[in-house]
Amino acid sequence: MRRPRVAILSDLREEGWHAMDLVAEMLLLNLRAPEARAVDAIEVRPRLTPRLTRLPLLRSAAAADTADRILNRVWDYPRWLAPQVGEYDLFHIVDHSYAHLARQLPPGRTVISCHDVDAFRGVLPGTHGGSFVERALGRRLLEGLLCAQRILCCTDATRKQLIASGVVQSDRVLVVPHGVHPACSTLADAVGDRDAAAIIGEPDGNRVDLLHVGSTIPRKRIDVLLQILAALGSRYPRLRLIRVGGPFTTSQQRLVQHLQLQDRIVAVPFVTPRVLSAIYRRAALLLQTSDREGFGLPVAEAMACGTPVVASDLLALREVGGTSSTYAPVGEIEAWVSAVSALLDERARDLESWRRRRSEGIAWARRFDWRTHTMATVAVYREVLDAAQG
Repeated sequence: MRRPRVAILSDLREEGWHAMDLVAEMLLLNLRAPEARAVDAIEVRPRLTPRLTRLPLLRSAAAADTADRILNRVWDYPRWLAPQVGEYDLFHIVDHSYAHLARQLPPGRTVISCHDVDAFRGVLPGTHGGSFVERALGRRLLEGLLCAQRILCCTDATRKQLIASGVVQSDRVLVVPHGVHPACSTLADAVGDRDAAAIIGEPDGNRVDLLHVGSTIPRKRIDVLLQILAALGSRYPRLRLIRVGGPFTTSQQRLVQHLQLQDRIVAVPFVTPRVLSAIYRRAALLLQTSDREGFGLPVAEAMACGTPVVASDLLALREVGGTSSTYAPVGEIEAWVSAVSALLDERARDLESWRRRRSEGIAWARRFDWRTHTMATVAVYREVLDAAQG
């Protein structure tokens, strides 16, 4: 008997949303494992077609890049997908930022993963913010989200936000937490450790490394991160920040110069999971300074690698970080400095407490497993397929 064909609709790779690429990659990898082969999973995504960025005068302009991305998402992707719809029994849109694709898919045959509600700011009842363009896109995305037979949220906090908005029925929204990459562990990896040392330098027992992983979009609050680093500098002269996730924006670079932090920061591009895991293991602490998050994958990854976390006091981050992580109010620099200082002092003076903290984080992080995520997702596929066939 033919297995159902499931189209995994992934982000345009050229957009560079590394977390969403990882979600699609790990889902596909595990869907193809023997225990999950109840379906045939096929990745479906076109290549981005450059338009404005091909023009010599606009090639480097951020506005041209944004326009190309929007055109490809909203115009090209749906039209490229349309002729292939009949080849699949079920469709899984792995990023809610592409939820608009569901509007042209067969009714009752779409699953959408919702990682946060940021894309719906100003559109969901009770929310505000976002530019005119963001709200216009948000409305299209929300229309697509409402076409989904099932919505998979990565945290209960995100699920509750969606349900509280009143736009979706609670029985259509399930919680399926993300996993962490298998490379994220406390075990030494000669290749990963070597490549990490080539980027951030050899280990130095006298140096203290803080770590931030992620993009530099506004909700990540890089301004708060930099102010924390500056405030800690006088107390910890060998302190530095490793920031993985590409270059600072122009305004962030200006703040770095204003705070005189140029010599305290190592900027690292997005790297392979093996190298990233080695960097996690080298860091004293991970700092997650965001003011909005749907999951906070670096929190789970850091704990899996044995690195304690200080995170913004958000429901989603508490859900992921558990009781072994430390939380500080969003944007309150003094509270962050106090929390980070206390942990660095514990690391230096109370080795037993520090080891216990690391062990608790490692144990907590074991619940974030891609195989578990995939099996829960397959169960949803079966439910949706049975309903559609019925």
